[in-house]
Amino acid sequence: MADNKRYIIKITGIVQGVGFRPFIYTKAKSLSLNGWVNNISDGVVIEAEGKEGDLAYFVNAIEKDAPALSHIRSIDVTESVTVGYNGFEIRESFKSEENYIYISPDVSVCEDCRRELYDTSDRRYLYPFINCTNCGPRFTITKDTPYDRVNTTMDKFPMCRNCAEEYNNPLDRRYHAQPVSCYECGPKLRLLDNTLKEIFQKDLIEYTIRLMAEGNIIAIKGLGGYHLACDANNETAVRKLRDRKVRDDKPFAVMVRDVETALRLCSASEEEVKLLSSVQKPIVLLKKSRNYDLPVQIAPGNPFLGVMLPYTPVHMLLFKHINTGKKDIWCPDVDSRLSALVMTSGNRSSEPIYYEDNEAFENLKDIADFFLSNDREIHVRTDDSVTRVFSGKEFVIRRSRGYAPIPVVCDIFSEVFSEEVPSVLACGGELKNTFCMNRGNEFFLSHHIGDLENYETLISFEEGIQHFSRILNIDYKVVAYDIHPEYLSSKYSVSVKSDKKIPVQHHHAHIASCMAENNLSENIIGVAFDGTGLGEDGNIWGGEFFSGSYRGFKREGHLDYTGMPGGEAAIREPWRMAVSYLYKYLHAVNGFSEHDWGINCNNTRLFEAIGAGKISIVLQMLERGVNTPLTSSMGRLFDAVSALIGIRHVISYEGQAAIELEYIADMDVQETYEFIITEGEAASAPFRISTEGIIRGILKDMTAGVSNSRISGKFHETAAEIILKGCVHIRKETGLNKVVLSGGVFQNMTLLEKSLNKLRSSGFEAFIHSRVPTNDAGISLGQAVMAIFKA
Repeated sequence: MADNKRYIIKITGIVQGVGFRPFIYTKAKSLSLNGWVNNISDGVVIEAEGKEGDLAYFVNAIEKDAPALSHIRSIDVTESVTVGYNGFEIRESFKSEENYIYISPDVSVCEDCRRELYDTSDRRYLYPFINCTNCGPRFTITKDTPYDRVNTTMDKFPMCRNCAEEYNNPLDRRYHAQPVSCYECGPKLRLLDNTLKEIFQKDLIEYTIRLMAEGNIIAIKGLGGYHLACDANNETAVRKLRDRKVRDDKPFAVMVRDVETALRLCSASEEEVKLLSSVQKPIVLLKKSRNYDLPVQIAPGNPFLGVMLPYTPVHMLLFKHINTGKKDIWCPDVDSRLSALVMTSGNRSSEPIYYEDNEAFENLKDIADFFLSNDREIHVRTDDSVTRVFSGKEFVIRRSRGYAPIPVVCDIFSEVFSEEVPSVLACGGELKNTFCMNRGNEFFLSHHIGDLENYETLISFEEGIQHFSRILNIDYKVVAYDIHPEYLSSKYSVSVKSDKKIPVQHHHAHIASCMAENNLSENIIGVAFDGTGLGEDGNIWGGEFFSGSYRGFKREGHLDYTGMPGGEAAIREPWRMAVSYLYKYLHAVNGFSEHDWGINCNNTRLFEAIGAGKISIVLQMLERGVNTPLTSSMGRLFDAVSALIGIRHVISYEGQAAIELEYIADMDVQETYEFIITEGEAASAPFRISTEGIIRGILKDMTAGVSNSRISGKFHETAAEIILKGCVHIRKETGLNKVVLSGGVFQNMTLLEKSLNKLRSSGFEAFIHSRVPTNDAGISLGQAVMAIFKA
């Protein structure tokens, strides 16, 4: 028609293998548009002809109604002369030597599949592997690109006639859904006992429910690995799981049947419920409610509970048959109480989650009583993601299943670089390791690898790098790594062939990571409060103030150095840090000896639980400087205060002392302890923050009988005041007004909130993490962006 127009629409992002072309086809047909759609190297291209109003509506609908698994990066619309297309079609994909494929993360069962799962007339009724183009496994089953069935772990399951018809029908919800299957042609469940003897039952789900109701621990194969699960209401089963896994105090995550159950156990805001129910189905940290009635062993001493909803068909089926409030039709002789299941990673202490069947069988047989497995292979191990809401916005703690490998887009590079942005492999740190590689201004953070403390995790790290490079078609020429020479990630970087290798200081990477996430490119003030990280002077940093940007940072100030007696042992045993601070500030003045540590505070000997012998050894280490590296870490100061007031002397998981100190804090306290900022001896030397007044003030409060809750509240207020005064000091010298906060200490929501309030009330623009973890899982992004500017 004469008044018709033709739009050429190019869309980039995760728009392949997620039902995007059928969505476009259906939407175009509904508007009587003519033309075609197909895949190109970096996305999808559409040519559509029709009335201008219909075309405008079409473009708007693409962004508004796109499939759940798609992530649109950009939509570029060009108007051109009409060519007279007749009808609308899906064309064969354009083949290109330059492959910019995006792989979708794994996401939870969609509503359409959920309805079919429980529909007695559907051929996939109660099928434990139901999925479609809008849901199910993606990243964890992808072996190579292009994303076709032959390149996934579904290649061993030839489609039956019915599934093939759905797969090839552009109007079907399962069009080109690579994991599509059914009872006839798909994976099968298996149930084994811990001697690996297979159990044959008519309904394995029913039998598994019965086993859990009887108090057994079940290793369940999920999307990215095995979980260890038990009835969360069964105190004996929870104790048994904690004992067998040798997990003293670290909280377990809980999977609950539905949102209503979550809201009975925990209080949750609208944002938290939305996050809990999102397609990612992460573990969300929620505040326990007054109605919380699960055993204390699930999250001992912790006011929060890590909660997630069922995200696979197997999970849903386990809950479908239970918690009806009466004897269940599927388990008529078992009272259904399983409204919540402990669902923790299937691994042994310090090892990565097990994802291969033989590995899981061998290593979990002494923990699990039974295995609910299946014959669909997992290609990439992927832990559950952990997140929470802070100030109405998501605050990611562990970015893995459901999030990886969606890239973090840093638009600043489009502004700064006129030429092509070099591709970098950033190897990350030692704890909570992730790696990162970029393609232009898109930065692909890996799934959670874990602590690089053993061979198994190192292999997972190396295999992950090879896999990302292959499936994302990234040929990196630059390698970035932490300056600590003993980190396994740093040692790995030495073995990698590259044009250039760039060391990046740990806390510089923290600040750069937060800057990149917030698309900042100018000079800023950076505050890095962390546990550990090798500094440029050879000491252990972690209470740092910087100025600068990606090309480099100047250390403007830091907490005064204190000894870490025993090095790593001082992290595991926070009482050592308490002794170190007392020695530093009281020994020289009052002539303290090992006999003088019985300071009378509430009539309790301060370190009665530790013993004079151990304290004497630590004092000698401090006196002689033996195995006592110096640290400026705010994390270690938190540890010292926690131990000093008797909250936690020895930890069983990372950060426990500081976490428990936060949880007892009186939030209404506005008093602070004294601290002094001292200028550096040389003009260019960083200022130092003396914490002597804090330690002396705490001892005074303890002697006066002030409650631990109030002491903790004053300490948190003081730490926030240190941040403010340090930033004000730098602003006076530099004129900078933007502040970036990063580092593991800022997982402390009390400190973060107090710090932001103080900074913003004083006229600062303050930036924090949201999509990228503030802990060490985020430093690979910072390493990558800094390496690009230094390459």
